[in-house]
Amino acid sequence: MAKPDEYIEVQGARVHNLKNIDVRIPREKLVVITGLSGSGKSSLAFDTIYAEGQRRYIETFSAYARQFLGSLERPDVDKIDGLSPVISIEQKTTNKSPRSTVGTITEIYDFLRLFYARAAEAYSYNTNKKMVSYSNEQIKELILNAYKEKKIVILAPIVKSRKGHYRELFEQIAKQGFVRVRIDGEIKEIEKGMRLDRYKTHDIEIVIDRLLVNKSSKKRLEETITTALYSGDNVLMVLEHNTSTPRYFSRDLMCPETGISYPNPEPNNFSFNSPKGACRTCNGLGKINKINLQKVIPNKSISIKSGGIIPLGEQKNSWIFKQLQLIAERYKFQLSDPISKIPNDALTIILYGGNEKFKVASKAMGITRNYEIDFEGIISFIENQYKLSESNAIKRWAKDFMDEVPCETCEGKRLKKEALYFKINHKNISELAQLDISELAFWFNTIEEKLTKKQLKIASEIIKEIRTRIQFLLNVGLDYLTLDRSSKSLSGGEAQRIRLATQIGSQLVGVLYILDEPSIGLHQRDNQKLINSLLNLRDVGNSVIVVEHDKEMIEHADFVLDIGPGAGHQGGEIVSEGTFKELKQHKTLTADYLNGTKKIEIPKKRRKGNNYKITLTGATGNNLKNITVDFPLGKLICVTGVSGSGKSTLINETLYPILNKHIYRGVKKPMPYKSIKGLQHIDKVIAIDQSPIGRTPRSNPATYTGVFSEIRNLYAKTNEASIRGYKPGRFSFNVKGGRCETCQGGGVRVIEMSFLPDVHVECETCQGKRFNRETLEIRYKGKSISDVLNMTIDDAVAFFENIPKIYRKLKTIHDVGLGYITLGQQSTTLSGGEAQRIKLASELSKRDTGNTFYILDEPTTGLHFEDIRVLMLVLNKLADKGNTILVIEHNLDVIKLADYIIDIGMEGGKNGGELICFGTPEKVSTHKKSYTAKFLKKELN
Repeated sequence: MAKPDEYIEVQGARVHNLKNIDVRIPREKLVVITGLSGSGKSSLAFDTIYAEGQRRYIETFSAYARQFLGSLERPDVDKIDGLSPVISIEQKTTNKSPRSTVGTITEIYDFLRLFYARAAEAYSYNTNKKMVSYSNEQIKELILNAYKEKKIVILAPIVKSRKGHYRELFEQIAKQGFVRVRIDGEIKEIEKGMRLDRYKTHDIEIVIDRLLVNKSSKKRLEETITTALYSGDNVLMVLEHNTSTPRYFSRDLMCPETGISYPNPEPNNFSFNSPKGACRTCNGLGKINKINLQKVIPNKSISIKSGGIIPLGEQKNSWIFKQLQLIAERYKFQLSDPISKIPNDALTIILYGGNEKFKVASKAMGITRNYEIDFEGIISFIENQYKLSESNAIKRWAKDFMDEVPCETCEGKRLKKEALYFKINHKNISELAQLDISELAFWFNTIEEKLTKKQLKIASEIIKEIRTRIQFLLNVGLDYLTLDRSSKSLSGGEAQRIRLATQIGSQLVGVLYILDEPSIGLHQRDNQKLINSLLNLRDVGNSVIVVEHDKEMIEHADFVLDIGPGAGHQGGEIVSEGTFKELKQHKTLTADYLNGTKKIEIPKKRRKGNNYKITLTGATGNNLKNITVDFPLGKLICVTGVSGSGKSTLINETLYPILNKHIYRGVKKPMPYKSIKGLQHIDKVIAIDQSPIGRTPRSNPATYTGVFSEIRNLYAKTNEASIRGYKPGRFSFNVKGGRCETCQGGGVRVIEMSFLPDVHVECETCQGKRFNRETLEIRYKGKSISDVLNMTIDDAVAFFENIPKIYRKLKTIHDVGLGYITLGQQSTTLSGGEAQRIKLASELSKRDTGNTFYILDEPTTGLHFEDIRVLMLVLNKLADKGNTILVIEHNLDVIKLADYIIDIGMEGGKNGGELICFGTPEKVSTHKKSYTAKFLKKELN
């Protein structure tokens, strides 16, 4: 019999839709939880097991510490035994800060900074020669040898190429007891009130001592060197008598020819998040916002009066237009003239500002008037508002006229000039951060031969740490990323695998890891790498729970839990549990798909399309290698390829912004391309991604799809509402009037407990119904507005079948397989897959033109085999009406249903970005080199 501590025992779990379930999960095994989307997998894994583990951890803090953390609510479960410390690796946890990069998340960049601070060699940015630094003793010996029996002057440089009159500086030097200075190469005595031309640049050095170098002057030389280094900030100059070229010596790193010096390197000097290392112009972001004139004056044929200058709008009676009127009088044009006719001098003042006085003669009155133009300039005004305004709204307004461009000072490298001249094996830290992980691994594997003995001794431990961390990234299939890639641009799956690699790197033991679909965005080819990483975590003594739909992952699991049988209120039960072999014997939906009883059928024939196509020529964004791609219209197109091959760059960063700009005047700038043809054949473009549909509990499927507005209109038209004079606003829980004011339409009240978690209690005034008594008295077919919000979509479809506007919207939500959610379900409780399907439903309910171009990025995320079947039915319906559906996808069940495949590859990162093959699935599957073809062939056979 198994020992009780070999299991995690959950008793009476009732979170969300779980039906009071009891479950035993074996510890130190790889456990997969699977089931339909919305069946309760995440409720069990994250909202029950993880939430309880997290709560117990916080309970161990003192009451004093807990008051700052806020406590966590105990999940609705009777008892959980055998729980070890829990780490969850979800998809939503990447940092959206522009300062966060792959290098900083994985800590590889921190080790690189240490490596460069301790082992790099410095070069001068003026002469590219190696920098030198000396001790006081070395400087003394060098001077004694180089200037034997010669007269020398020892100087301390204090001002280098700066403007100013420096009167106070000379007074200070005199107070310190020095009598001479060298100004711009000429030695002078300090006089009272001495000053220089303040508008010229000067070099000033203090004359510390003048002496003859011989054995007897050793002691004096020693003292002079100490004084000179103190006054000259660790730099001194030696000048032979009657010559003009000095020689520099420094305790810091210094260029022997030009005398520029660098501070001794610390890890902070290589950090773009520290003032010591960050480029001063862009503050270490690598990008700056610059005003785009095209956005300020998009159309020069319009006049200023008619709103040709977008930030100003049309002419009104304001100070700024009075100033513009003055400029018009001074430069003899009218505000009603097209902007193209305005003289250049006038336009320069309008845009960049100016200040001048002038006279205008008034013929009617026979007098001249004095006027003054004092105008800040529209561009300067926008820039100042962006930099100085406290208001976020104004900042956003100003940013609309700007483009993000690489910083001109550091050329997007984020660091100060000095940091980029520290090199190891001819590369600076920024060049290393731009290498793919696979190239970086090669660089580090061959680095020892290139280092000196001293460098090796210092850096051997650091190199070992960096190598192991790089290896973990390679193991989870992320060899195409670079360390300087911003974490904002990572997909959910990539971010999750980076966190997984970091966790494996931490080598913890006895921990329970919970992962949420780590195979998202991963090509079949890399799946095995990921599974091996998880098995590796298990083998060192951890328990791993994975919420997953991937067939391969389920096959490799030690134990599988299938939750169902349906979704939402029809799910929440354990329908089968056991090993993969045991699971296949059961009569469940998952088992049917695993053992081949049910499968997604391959269509008998592929669509021919409408003979039109969009041709994108010369796409070169990110890693794309100048490719030309045809997108045939009226078909279901699938873009495939390994992770990082350039699919998102081609579609989300190049094609979508072009289409969006063409149809809706979108402002997002597409990645570089040469030309595009065939845009006239589409009249709508819709991109549907997996971001949440709302950030607050007030947002729900009814409000997002717009069906709630129609329902409110319907309630306002009932006889009782008309008699009482109720308008649609009366039936909104977001505005005063009809809502319950005690809970402000939330249905629950939050009671703050100082040491305990906030408690959400049902509002005692409205009993969770959100509306006040009078509003709830209005009924349609015997149901109040609150009853409607609590209906499932399935029930609502039947209830509203006679109201076409409402029925159409609800039916599409039902058709995408979301019949189990309620109309008023908080959008924060929806999974990523559910949110995407609600967006899809919202778009489907609009009348399509038959010429619409839909773009979906991995729509199968979070979907069970059965959900994928339902989703593909909907997408096929759209394509049958003549619309074009473009899907970026790795899931073979979707790829095999496509009419046309575009395969990008071969590898990820720098070795990707090429068009490998295209055509029908049958044609692509015969390709010899394509990775997709290899797996697709198995599916089709």
